[in-house]
Amino acid sequence: MTTPTPAMGQVRDQWEALAPGFDEYVTPNTLRLGEQALERIDIGPGTRFLDVAAGTGALALPAARRGAEVVAVDIAPGMVDRLASRARAEGLRSVEARVMDCGSLDFGDGAFDVAASQNGVTMSPGPRPALSEMARVTRRGGTVLVVAFGALSGAEFLGLFVGAVGAVVHGFAGLPKDPPPPPFQFADPEVFRRALDGAGLTGTAVDTVEWDMRFGSGAELWNEVTSSHPIGARLVSGLDARQRAAVLDVLDGLLRERSGGRDGAVLHAEVNIGRGTKV
Repeated sequence: MTTPTPAMGQVRDQWEALAPGFDEYVTPNTLRLGEQALERIDIGPGTRFLDVAAGTGALALPAARRGAEVVAVDIAPGMVDRLASRARAEGLRSVEARVMDCGSLDFGDGAFDVAASQNGVTMSPGPRPALSEMARVTRRGGTVLVVAFGALSGAEFLGLFVGAVGAVVHGFAGLPKDPPPPPFQFADPEVFRRALDGAGLTGTAVDTVEWDMRFGSGAELWNEVTSSHPIGARLVSGLDARQRAAVLDVLDGLLRERSGGRDGAVLHAEVNIGRGTKV
């Protein structure tokens, strides 16, 4: 059965509701991934850099630290406000944050040297129009950089979470696998590369890397999953207080088992980093 594509207003409201938790729990992890992704491209003082579906700045802030002139856009005003607050707190004056739909970017053709998105446009049910928009606003010879989750089976943090909920909630269905949830629609590097080709890019390449994520407790892992995407929030929306407490206990136990008896653990996720050049 095909799930209906939500309207833009619904998408905005879903991400707006997640914005406080996303900024507090998710962005600290994704900032480290953003630094890793930016090592693959040429960026420095004066680079005109666009961060699309930016969340609260996992790519925008590291790019600004390197001297880039950054414009960051996101559909949720709460994300944009928090991104701007982070930039001000770091004294990063070269960051402009704006509310904007990634599928209809309000910029002229070739306005940026680099257009990038990390777990942003690839989180949407239909990312290909957004990829084409990113290519359109990139100058000829400029770079499009897109970061997306790799294999669902390689996302250890999510596997542990789903397993813990399943151990507590009888009949818990877990995540769909065919088709996979939107965050994993570019898990296949070749599918991802063809999508970049289809956006009008040349010299496309996709590298699969390992993302290390440290969780000090089951509560931290819970907050990461339930704040990172509307799907995560929906997975546990029907749990009562007793069930939630039981899931947290199971997660604490799984993390201790993973780390040899110590509290917390480092979990890994496969991530695909795709890039191409605007023709």
